[in-house]
Amino acid sequence: MECASPRCWCTAGQGCQSFATVFQAPIAFPMETRYRPILESLVPPDPMSRLHLRRFSADEEFPDLSRNSTWMARILTPAMYRRQFHRCTQSGVIFDDVIRPGLEEPGERPTPESVGCVAGDAQCYVLFCDFFDRVIEAHHQHEISGQAPEGDFNYDNLKGTCDFDSSYAVRCEASVVRGVEDFCFPTHCSRGERRQLLTLARRALLRLEEEELPGRFLPLEELDQEQQRELNLEPPSAYQLRIGTARDWPDARAVWVSKDGSLVVWVNMDDHLRLVSTRDDGNIVEAFKCVCINLQKLEGFYRELRHPFTWKQQLGWVSSSPADVGTGLRIRVHLRLQHLPGHKRLQDVLRRLRVCMHATTESPALYCVSNAATFGRSEVGLTQLVVDGVKLLVAMEKRLEDGRDIDELVPTQK
Repeated sequence: MECASPRCWCTAGQGCQSFATVFQAPIAFPMETRYRPILESLVPPDPMSRLHLRRFSADEEFPDLSRNSTWMARILTPAMYRRQFHRCTQSGVIFDDVIRPGLEEPGERPTPESVGCVAGDAQCYVLFCDFFDRVIEAHHQHEISGQAPEGDFNYDNLKGTCDFDSSYAVRCEASVVRGVEDFCFPTHCSRGERRQLLTLARRALLRLEEEELPGRFLPLEELDQEQQRELNLEPPSAYQLRIGTARDWPDARAVWVSKDGSLVVWVNMDDHLRLVSTRDDGNIVEAFKCVCINLQKLEGFYRELRHPFTWKQQLGWVSSSPADVGTGLRIRVHLRLQHLPGHKRLQDVLRRLRVCMHATTESPALYCVSNAATFGRSEVGLTQLVVDGVKLLVAMEKRLEDGRDIDELVPTQK
């Protein structure tokens, strides 16, 4: 008869071997090294055998995706779900954890705006590659090959002039996300992991301050409401709470702000690290330059701390969202547009330029233009896409202001 203990992994007909019994360590610490191979040999080879989830068959557990417009829903099939169903990473992430974001927010539009999935740890991209690779290729419109494109942080490689017309470009931002090796991502990490990540960030950012960029390290739990408003810090959304990103908020969350305001680093928010450089003009080159220089410095500091950023050969830099793999880079330019947003060819133009555009809440005539993908091109290549795209969109807006047609400006597919 099978044991009823929730911590037991014995099978019918075998003796009960509870976790406490099997994994009881020797009393004398000096002997631990000698007995470790024996103890490790008792660990079940399949991590799923450690878990006793009350689940039915994969077919019975398959989610309802009929009204779901995410990439997850478009790609996931019952056969694929069956293949992933009994898999589990070493830290305990199962496939239902991966697809939970898409089930919590299925989307309402006919075209996928969200990937609808998240990695609980870096191993997810390997263990569930059958699923993740398809999502990444569909979202980024780029085929995964044997080697990710080489990075390029040399901002001098940007071609042509990057000066935008200040009558249209009113703000710009460059941001990049990074995951830290050996730690689970925010949806799955423990309190202890999150606090250790905070300690690492504090030490690395202190080194950054010593490199002639003074700043302030501000734990969120020490900030009052007025300080949070100054930092444009919003309380966690219901969605962040449902998927686990905002567990124990604001414990072990922090923001680092440079003294000159050129750089902000968010710690343990949606990702382990997010570097953001924002400017109240259209000088995207300076914002990109600020992020590139300081990201490379932080990368070196984390490597010295023996916790490098997470890299996968075929994908490049990886973090919790497959929408950010490759470079993790987002280039955003806020444009003041009156005529182009309502033009019938706008969506076709954006698709050809490989950029996306959405309205902001600040003004009905203010739109944010950004790169549609982070994978498949270098950092300089993605920035160049946005620079070229913004210039063309402004040129089209000027033509429409004069009552002229824009058909001859419509580009070929990038």
